Amino acid sequence: MTDKTNEQLEQRINDLECQIAFQEQTIDALNEALSEQQLMITKMQDQMKYVVGKVKNIDSSNMASEKEETPPPHY
Repeated sequence: MTDKTNEQLEQRINDLECQIAFQEQTIDALNEALSEQQLMITKMQDQMKYVVGKVKNIDSSNMASEKEETPPPHY
């Protein structure tokens, strides 16, 4: 092979190595973002369970039952 062909092949290999390095960096960044989002989702699910539990435990006597007629909004 000629020197020019070798140089072209080396350049192509260097370009591919650069692309792989950038892809690895991008994958690491995406993985970090995904991990953070999963933690946030888990936290939100726990908070939602807490809120739902609180709502279920609200004393029903504080709310008007369906049989009771609630006063109009202007009272």
